Amino acid sequence: MSSAEDSIPLAFKPIRLQRFLAQCGLGSRRDCEAFITAGRVEVDGKTATELGTTVDPSRQTVSLDGERLKVERKKYFMLNKPSGYLCTSEDPQGRRVVLDLFPTEGPRLFTVGRLDENTTGLILVTNDGDLAQRLAHPRYRMFRQYRAQVAGQPKREVFEQLKQGLFFTEGKFRVYGVKPIKKQKDSTWVEITMTEGQNREIRRLFARVGHKVMKLERIGYGPLRLGRLSIGEYRDLTREELAELHAVLERNRKGDAMIPLEATRASTSRSRPRPAKSGATTRSASERPDRTKRSVENQSAPKQSTPKQSAKGKTPAGKWPQKATRKPSNRKTEEPGTRPAARPGRQSRPQPGEPSSRNETSATRRSPPKKRAGGPRSKPKPSSRKGKTRRDD
Repeated sequence: MSSAEDSIPLAFKPIRLQRFLAQCGLGSRRDCEAFITAGRVEVDGKTATELGTTVDPSRQTVSLDGERLKVERKKYFMLNKPSGYLCTSEDPQGRRVVLDLFPTEGPRLFTVGRLDENTTGLILVTNDGDLAQRLAHPRYRMFRQYRAQVAGQPKREVFEQLKQGLFFTEGKFRVYGVKPIKKQKDSTWVEITMTEGQNREIRRLFARVGHKVMKLERIGYGPLRLGRLSIGEYRDLTREELAELHAVLERNRKGDAMIPLEATRASTSRSRPRPAKSGATTRSASERPDRTKRSVENQSAPKQSTPKQSAKGKTPAGKWPQKATRKPSNRKTEEPGTRPAARPGRQSRPQPGEPSSRNETSATRRSPPKKRAGGPRSKPKPSSRKGKTRRDD
């Protein structure tokens, strides 16, 4: 695994003297202030006793007890914290701390944020104070992913309550995202996403809703993932990982909050286009008709009456053309009580007492007699009209 100590060049700009001494690995800033007030620090051969003194390491020479000081190379480590270790430089009660897992002859290190004594998982250890301060600040919204085993089987309403937030003495605590992973007997494994790191925040939230946290492990910090790093082991951050951290900080500083990796994958999988069927023709988005847009335009746009143009293609200014009158029909007006004339190509139905158009006389039309099964044929009745009658022989 390649080291990231040379990935970020040292920034030489005017800084306070006690801060420069802390970057040289002489201790905390308060310890370095004691060196200055004691008169043990010299700048360009002159003793500096004021705490507000600023120095430029690229142009000035700073020494302690006559020995020239140099800024230490920045170190960045990822540690899989085991249970039972505290995230502090030293403990008055003599309990084990995270820095006990690192060699003592190296640079002065400290953790980025903290994890509870019984919480395991990913934690960053570095000697870059500026980067550690930005990573831990809530302004930059660095997402933290956890995997927890909680008692019972929380319902969806419980998860929604955790997202809405609960009030505690320090303020309102809430989770950014939570989802169940699997069930194990009378417990449930859940995955939790947080944006801040308050004191025992996850444990207190789940205890409030009646589901005690049995195990808690941090598996992600911003773009970093714990992976297969064993418990109690650490490794150097790669240049790519360190570049991703700085890119996230820069993006969040401008106001574009980082999206969790799991949410990005989910949205990408949902927006992935389906494969086209064999033989089917596909059209691009620009060629497809936007039916929704047309329907909205048709509903929203009121119908406007536009003046009709004249034969020359222009309408006189300030005048609207008159409506065109209907042409008079060729149909003649008929007197009341008379039947209208038949349309050409159609034959009118003859009235009683009038001869039909098929050259029939005043006699009735011939109609086939109804035959009765098994009986003699009935004689046709004579017509009441004058004239000869016809028989169906």
